[in-house]
Amino acid sequence: MSITLVRVPVPALEDFTFRAFVAMGVPEDEARYCTRGLLQSELRCLPGQGQGVRRLPTYYERLRNGYIQPGAPFEIIKESPALALVEAHNGLGSVVAQKAMLLAIAKAKLSGVGTVIVRHSTHFGSSAVPALLAVEQGCLGIAMTNAGPEMAPWGAASGVVGTNPWGIAAPTGGAFPVVLDIALTTAGKGMMLWYEREGKKMPLDWALTPDGHETDDPTAAMKGALLGIGQYKGYGLAMLTDVLTGVLGGGGFGLMPYANPARQDVSHTMIALDIEWFMPLAEFKARMDHFIRDIKAARLRPGFTEILVPGEIDHRREQAYRQHGARLDAVVFDQLASLAQTLKIDFPFSREVVAE
Repeated sequence: MSITLVRVPVPALEDFTFRAFVAMGVPEDEARYCTRGLLQSELRCLPGQGQGVRRLPTYYERLRNGYIQPGAPFEIIKESPALALVEAHNGLGSVVAQKAMLLAIAKAKLSGVGTVIVRHSTHFGSSAVPALLAVEQGCLGIAMTNAGPEMAPWGAASGVVGTNPWGIAAPTGGAFPVVLDIALTTAGKGMMLWYEREGKKMPLDWALTPDGHETDDPTAAMKGALLGIGQYKGYGLAMLTDVLTGVLGGGGFGLMPYANPARQDVSHTMIALDIEWFMPLAEFKARMDHFIRDIKAARLRPGFTEILVPGEIDHRREQAYRQHGARLDAVVFDQLASLAQTLKIDFPFSREVVAE
C-alpha cells in the first residue's frame, strides 16, 4: 500500500522544531543547533531514511529519561594547533558534532587542517550537517561517526560494527556544493520499515535474517543484521571508521555504542581542510566546476537520462520543499501533533495530503 504524505511549510516546521526543543528543556543556543540539524536532514533526505523531524519524539523520550544531557560541557581534553580531543559528557550529538566541526574549522584556518575527535557523545543525525558547516567557511569538510552494531562483518551473521556514516562536502562555483552523505550499509532499517509498510520486497543485498541468510523480506530483515556497501569493502570501511572515531578517541566502538541506552557512547571525527592554504578559493571552485562538467559530459548508459554529482538530488529536493512545502510521512505528522499536545505548544499545521 502507498504511504500517505502530508505537506507542511518549511518556515513553520523550522519554528515548531525550535519551540519543541526549548519545551523539552534544551537551552535556546543548543535548540538552534538541533533545529538546524533536523531541518536540514528533513529537507535533504528521503522520508524513509529515518532522519529529520521524525526524531523529535525520540529526543523527547531520551531527554525525559535522562539519557541525553542538554547543556552538557563541551570539554576539550587535549589540543594542539591542528588537533583536539573532546569529551561530550553525553550531550546532544547534533550540538556536539557541529561545535566540533566549528573547532576543526578554526584550527584549519590556523594550520591548514583541523581534526577534532569526540568521545562519549550521542546520535548526531545526518553527517552532511557538520560537513556543510566547513563549506560555509571556505573549507572541505569531513564528518564521520560510529553507531550501534547493526552491520555484520563480512562472513558474519550478527552485527558488530555500525552504519558509521560519512559526510564529505566541497564547495563549487555552482548553485550547490558537492556533498557525499552516506551510511556504510547498503540501506538502513528506516528504509526497510518503509518497504514493509508498502508491502514491497527489498533488494537482497540490504540485510540478513537472524540466522545469517540474505533476504528480500523487510520484516525478517528488521530482526537481523545489515550488510555493508560493496560487500566486504563496506565492512572494512565501517571497521576503520570505528578506529578513526572511537578506538583512537578513547570512546565507544564496535559493540559499545548504544549498548547502554543511558550512555550511548558514540564517537565522532571532524576534519576541516582550509582550501586557501592550497590555492585561492575561486581557483578551487573553478577546478571543481571543470571536474563537474567533465562528469556530466560522459556518455550515458542505457536507461539513464542524466549524470548527477553527489548531493545534487538532495539539493533539488531541498529547493522543491522550500518552494512547495516539506512532505512528512502522515504517521510522523500525527506523532508530532501528539508531541505538541504533550509539550503544550502550538501545532500550526493542517493535514494537507500530498496528491499521488
